[in-house]
Amino acid sequence: MAKTKTTGKEAPAEKSSAKKTKSAETKVIAEKSAKKSSSSTKIAEKPAKAAKTKSPTKKEAMPAVTLPNKVQVFSRFTDFDISLFKSGKHYRLYEKMGAHVVEFNGVIGTYFAVWAPNAQYLSVIGNFNFWDRGTHALYVRWDGSGIWEGFIPNIGDGETYKYFIKSTTGEELEKSDPFALRWEEPPRTASIVADTYYEWKDTKWMKERYKHNALDKPYSVYEVHIGSWARNPESPDAFYSYKDLEDKLVPYVKEMGFTHVEFMPIAEHPYYPSWGYQVSGYYAASSRYGTPKQLMGLIEKFHQEGIGVILDWVPSHFPGDAHSLYNFDGTHLYEHADMRKGFHPDWKSYIFNYGRNEVRAFLISNAIFWLDIYHVDGLRVDAVASMLYLDYSRKDGEWEANIYGGNENLEAISLLKEFNQACYAYFPDTQTIAEESTSFTGVSRPVYTGGLGFGMKWMMGWMHDTIKYFQTDPLFRRYHHNQITFSLIYAFTENFMLPFSHDEVVYGKGSMLNKMPGDEWQKFANLRLVYSYMFTHPGTKLMFMGGEFGQGTEWDFSKSLDWYVLEYPNHRGIQEVVKSLNKLYKSEPALYEKAFVGSGFEWIDGGNSSDSILVYSRKGHDAKNDLVIALNMTPNPHQGFRLGVPDSGNWKEIFNSDDKQYWGSGMGNAKAVHSEKIHWHGKENSISVNLPPLGAVVFKQGK
Repeated sequence: MAKTKTTGKEAPAEKSSAKKTKSAETKVIAEKSAKKSSSSTKIAEKPAKAAKTKSPTKKEAMPAVTLPNKVQVFSRFTDFDISLFKSGKHYRLYEKMGAHVVEFNGVIGTYFAVWAPNAQYLSVIGNFNFWDRGTHALYVRWDGSGIWEGFIPNIGDGETYKYFIKSTTGEELEKSDPFALRWEEPPRTASIVADTYYEWKDTKWMKERYKHNALDKPYSVYEVHIGSWARNPESPDAFYSYKDLEDKLVPYVKEMGFTHVEFMPIAEHPYYPSWGYQVSGYYAASSRYGTPKQLMGLIEKFHQEGIGVILDWVPSHFPGDAHSLYNFDGTHLYEHADMRKGFHPDWKSYIFNYGRNEVRAFLISNAIFWLDIYHVDGLRVDAVASMLYLDYSRKDGEWEANIYGGNENLEAISLLKEFNQACYAYFPDTQTIAEESTSFTGVSRPVYTGGLGFGMKWMMGWMHDTIKYFQTDPLFRRYHHNQITFSLIYAFTENFMLPFSHDEVVYGKGSMLNKMPGDEWQKFANLRLVYSYMFTHPGTKLMFMGGEFGQGTEWDFSKSLDWYVLEYPNHRGIQEVVKSLNKLYKSEPALYEKAFVGSGFEWIDGGNSSDSILVYSRKGHDAKNDLVIALNMTPNPHQGFRLGVPDSGNWKEIFNSDDKQYWGSGMGNAKAVHSEKIHWHGKENSISVNLPPLGAVVFKQGK
């Protein structure tokens, strides 16, 4: 953090409680490098001790209740900080705004800073002053920044608080801190002074993660909703904590072979059924599952096991709860004042004012915060399409065109470009991923070429077409052949991630298993086949929890996944095929080295609609690693089916989704097949193989 001309020393303070004051020796808050901030505060080099309070004995009279000292003038901001903030270019506001435990003039206390330019009076209220609005007023800065700040002695880590704001409009509000590092567990809404210093033990991962996050490396993501991945069988209504998941989720993800885990939003949100997409505390890990440091411990554990962590990030909208960002200082401060731009009709929520510099700094700082403080390896940005278009989900007359007469939200586009530039400038070894469902050009192309600058984009068209095709009875798939081949026409226009996400298993859509047609055997065979298609199709991969073992019921956020189904061999078969596909994906360079380049894919036979069979090749940098993949989309087995191959020699079956270990029929090619000089599929050489029913087979040259 930053050195200023003040005499302030940053150090953790004693913990405070809502009902009882505790005295304890505090820890030193270790500082980040000065390069990470535009200004700095002098840091205490040794642990500071808080004054101890003698507990009264039975014979002693209880002392009179006294409030912490009045607010003292103190600031962590320099003139340069303020200049950056006003211009929207301060990307580490979390080091300045919010509540920070510091030592000032030899006393430990908390520095508060909040942006409320339309307040005429603003104070800190909490248990420490019995929620009295008149005792601890902050000082407004003289520089027109709209920032109120001040130091309150003798309160610290663990203290609950809010801001009381009297607006220039006369409205009186009680608001949680937009920069709070911790919140009370909902439905309570107060902010909590928190220490997020953590001694990380993931140095090896952080030094080498550029290898794991590169676009020419395997990238297989397991999407998780923490509150419903699993619950304690003895207390099914109780969540597993971040700490619990270190011993449960981490080894499971490793065993399944995923390279990354993606958490649906874990920033604090008041309404649990929103799945986390209605964020109120953008800088606070949800208290439902534990403390900030416990989340850091979980991320560290993933890193120690070689697994990256991606967070869902929601800059598209926020809820209108009275305690949160909406109408923060009695005016439309964070949301756009024009409800044609500031209100989301689908989610009944509010949209950030992307053209306001201070709001842009708030959002970009938040993205940097998770990458910096929590060592997160990537951000998946939710609902990008809703940000890009002024007429998104709006009828004629409900939106206003931009200055050029178009429907693009130029301010949001500018923000997304700046967000990506900032993320990759500070953390070039991470990834940003866009959930964007339209044909907007250049989402995953660099900003300097006119793109939005994301590392990857969800391939929503592939997902919809694939699910629709597989929902079709195999008897009629011949009439929908173009539906399953169409994705390769545009597969290399973006850096695509193939998602089977949570959105596809809710609201009556059914589980992945129950989307599949046919009897029980065919349902499971179809599911093994669609996963095989995903893992051999160009692009990175994402699978929502439960899909990896063929959960039969739709996802329910209010309870655990149906882990009991793994007692049955058909579900274990799905789980085993996903393990094998992850292993295949990570071990075969042809499946990842050219994931976003057209030269990494070749149709061998994409036109066999009568048999509903697809044959294609995946290629890496070395031709000896080329793979030939055949998919039989019907229950009809084929013996002696001829495939054209790129080169002569022995071709060995290295994967078969119909293997008996996956609850398949066991039809396959046990021995290597030697090529023949028979011209087929435009190739000089070909092989004769068995194609299993509703099965996928992968061949590679070898003995």
